[in-house]
Amino acid sequence: MPSSAFSLRRPSWLSPKVLRTEVLGGLVVALALIPEAISFSIIAGVDPAIGLFASFTMAVTIAIVGGRPAMISAATGAVALVIAPLNREHGFGYLVAAVILAGVFQIVLGALGVARLLRFVPRSVMVGFVNSLAILVFMAQVPELRNVPWAVYPLVVAGLALMVFFPKVTTVVPAPLVSIVILTAITVAAGIAVPTVGDKGSLPSALPVPGLPDVPFTLETLTTVAPYAFAMALVGLMESLMTAKLVDEITDTRSSKTRESVGQGIANIVTGFFGGMGGCAMIGQTMINVKVSGARTRLSTFLAGAFLMVLCIVFGPVVSEIPMAALVAVMVMVCFATFDWHSIAPKTLKRMPAGEITVMVVTVTCVVATHNLAVGVIAGSVTAMVIFAKRVAHLANVTSVTDPDGTEVIYSVTGELFFASSNDLVTRFDYAGDPDKVVIDLSSAHIWDASTVAALDAVETKYAQRGKSVEITGLNEHSARIHRTLSGELSPGQ
Repeated sequence: MPSSAFSLRRPSWLSPKVLRTEVLGGLVVALALIPEAISFSIIAGVDPAIGLFASFTMAVTIAIVGGRPAMISAATGAVALVIAPLNREHGFGYLVAAVILAGVFQIVLGALGVARLLRFVPRSVMVGFVNSLAILVFMAQVPELRNVPWAVYPLVVAGLALMVFFPKVTTVVPAPLVSIVILTAITVAAGIAVPTVGDKGSLPSALPVPGLPDVPFTLETLTTVAPYAFAMALVGLMESLMTAKLVDEITDTRSSKTRESVGQGIANIVTGFFGGMGGCAMIGQTMINVKVSGARTRLSTFLAGAFLMVLCIVFGPVVSEIPMAALVAVMVMVCFATFDWHSIAPKTLKRMPAGEITVMVVTVTCVVATHNLAVGVIAGSVTAMVIFAKRVAHLANVTSVTDPDGTEVIYSVTGELFFASSNDLVTRFDYAGDPDKVVIDLSSAHIWDASTVAALDAVETKYAQRGKSVEITGLNEHSARIHRTLSGELSPGQ
């Protein structure tokens, strides 16, 4: 086969430059995943190995079946918070069962097209989502800086300095990896006593083994785990799809959100059968991979999971010596790179409509207050819809022209007519003073819902009570169909 034909078919990551970027990016992410996975295991109330196994299986599986290349999925705090009560009240077997069922829910929701709902998330919510994630990632580092030896602080500063200035020398090796290696070497060689990865918990010494959850397979078990599983499915999909959209914007590429939804479900099912705690996309590690390391393919995601297990099982003693200060520095750098500083610049805020700023603030406030990304996104989206409805409601206008002979009046209605704008439509007509024939011209309006049809019926009824006739004209095809179907069917007793 000619070499040119092979070059057309081979994956982009086979290029030496791309391969180096993907491999090193995956390694940096794997190092950053270890303390995070252990911390989330503690939140969920399970052994640290459970979180590490989940991160391994999630990353490796989603690299194959996911819809967003280079995005990192692993054990997350959002999922841990949802399933922690189930583990605490019923035991680990029920937690595993919930993870598997959550995966099934995600596959079903993905097949039903839940990803299409993402189009209804406004840009101001997306900006709030990004900024709140950066804040949450930073807040997660604060406990690592409290009640620690003084040496931790200069190590964090040194790590930040390395990541800022090392790229000016070369970008061949990711600066976060250089920072981790140098700070680890310094602390080990100098015998500096600071908190290390090993202090977070013991690392696993063998690969996870597949098996079924240790629960009775009864209807009672299903009803117990289903609410937690559904909540986990929704939170996981929300966080994953929003992160995928963010990566799309950063890389200027498109991804399959439906495939990502189904892929998250498959990854959680696999994770559950391997005894993991489940997970979803991780914004911090994804930003390390995509924005800091420059990775763009599935290889980096796969290697992040593979390296994670290799580091734990083969190089466990070495990894345990990595100072937490080095990883804190990496995550602080990620926070700085993730936060949309332009969105809070005085120049931007002066030009931004007050409603947009309100939506962004509501999103950030809700996420930071609840530590739940889904709550913030839903609250922000609802706020945006209310503001939009209120704004559009004022665009509906009614004007009237009476014939010179006084026998007919024509009301011209303009704008979008729906539940918000049609609420006061009934009050815009002079029922007592108008002549016997009334024409309502809707050629410059559009009927969107039953509320508007009910309002028009009320107008006709009020005129009919006074012995006056009403003719509605100018309906476009969509408006005429809604009016024809619903008119006269909405009053009580129909």
